[in-house]
Amino acid sequence: MKPSRWLRRYFGFSRRETSGFVVLLGLLVALLVLPPLVRPRLATYNPATDQQQLDALAAELAAQRQARPTYASNSRYPRRTYVARARVPQVALAPFNPNSFAVTDWQARGLPEWLAKRLVKYRDVVGGFRAKEQIRKAYGLSDTTYARLAPYIQLPEQLPAREARTYASRYPANSTYPARTESGTAPSKFARKPRNLQPFDLNAADTTQLMQIRGIGRGLSGRLVEYRQRLGGFLRAEQLSEIYSLRDAPDLVDSLRKYTFVRAGFAPAMLDVNNAPFEVLQAHPYMGKRLARVLVAYRQQHGPFHQPTDLRQIRVLDEATYLKLQPYLVLK
Repeated sequence: MKPSRWLRRYFGFSRRETSGFVVLLGLLVALLVLPPLVRPRLATYNPATDQQQLDALAAELAAQRQARPTYASNSRYPRRTYVARARVPQVALAPFNPNSFAVTDWQARGLPEWLAKRLVKYRDVVGGFRAKEQIRKAYGLSDTTYARLAPYIQLPEQLPAREARTYASRYPANSTYPARTESGTAPSKFARKPRNLQPFDLNAADTTQLMQIRGIGRGLSGRLVEYRQRLGGFLRAEQLSEIYSLRDAPDLVDSLRKYTFVRAGFAPAMLDVNNAPFEVLQAHPYMGKRLARVLVAYRQQHGPFHQPTDLRQIRVLDEATYLKLQPYLVLK
């Protein structure tokens, strides 16, 4: 049986598909066989020349390299050599004056060299030891070593008490000073505030009366009077806490409530919302610039207000502000 016929039967190819398959198979075989035949023959590599060049370069580098010192087999660094220290013979403890000691003298009493040098330097800085407590405070001297040396140190235990120093005064000896009070303090240039203060009218009080209350000074009393004038008068003592300087001072508010009162029947200064200009409206503490601007614009657009409840039509006016403003409103 012909190969082409066997291919058609085995794969179910048509005559044309069989011809194409044979051509494709021939091309694949050609791609596998032709490259080795077409590739040019490469020259045979001889490594001897390159090996000679590498050997010559290695010999040149070895000749330029400095000889490395040989250290111990387990270390890459040279072994340090230290100068042998002379041993200081020890002596028996006996009474001594530390101000005449050198470094070797301290070493002979059992102290290491670094501590002996520190004590000598410390002595030179302070100008000589005057008491044992100075030596005890030396940095690095342990309590055990100090207890061993302390009985033989020929110095007092504590430093002598300092004498009271006298300084030259810029005031003459016969100068006169203000007389002191019974409590021993000089009288102040400020008048003392009375302890038993009679209550007074909050809306009629001036800064002098307000300053008689403890904690109320010149600045705070001035701000309180200025707020009262802008408000038109206080109707309740609770309005004192609305002042900015008194918001975080409840003790001062309590003192003001204790020594002041609002007179019954007090009539505050009224605020004419139909005729008052913007400058007057915005100065009122309960009004402000934003609400005053909206009120004037509403008044110009819709006409004058006929009753206080008409102000509720202004959206930026909340209920709490309206209730605070109501006692001060007047419509003309």
